[in-house]
Amino acid sequence: MVARALRALPRAAGASCSPREHMNLGKVAGTVVSTQKDDKLVGAKLQIVRQIDLDGSETGSFVVAIDAVGAGPGEVVLYASGSSARQTPVTKDKPADAVIMAIVDSIEVDGAIVYTKP
Repeated sequence: MVARALRALPRAAGASCSPREHMNLGKVAGTVVSTQKDDKLVGAKLQIVRQIDLDGSETGSFVVAIDAVGAGPGEVVLYASGSSARQTPVTKDKPADAVIMAIVDSIEVDGAIVYTKP
């Protein structure tokens, strides 16, 4: 029902809903550890993020993202991909294609709370 409401929200003419172009909701599923990596990634916390829709269902997509906010396992987060991922202080000038930039406290759609952080 919530996913249907999201699809009904108005979009700008010609706008797409590609996860490569927008901020996305996801759930932290795990971490990636790499002892050999580009020097610019040293110290970066890499998280596996499963994309979710507004009712919390997994979409089947995932990304490896630099965590800029200290998210933990199972937390619902807001992440960005593409060039937007390199606009935080943590990811500026780094070879990053995704960044966790917020931990979600709640989500409201059409006046109804659909998610509240436990």
